[in-house]
Amino acid sequence: MMAALSREDGQGLAEYGMIIALVAVAAIAGVTAFGTDISSFLAGLGTQFSF
Repeated sequence: MMAALSREDGQGLAEYGMIIALVAVAAIAGVTAFGTDISSFLAGLGTQFSF
C-alpha cells in the first residue's frame, strides 16, 4: 500500500501543466502588449496585396 502512495506518476503531468500555464500567460501578455502593433502591421500587409 505504501508503495502505491509514494509513486510519482502525477508529478510529470503537473510539471507539464505548469509549463503550459506559463506559456499561456506569456502569450496573453505578448498579445496584450503588442496587439495593436500586430493588428496595424497585418492591416498594412492587407492593403499592399489586392486580390
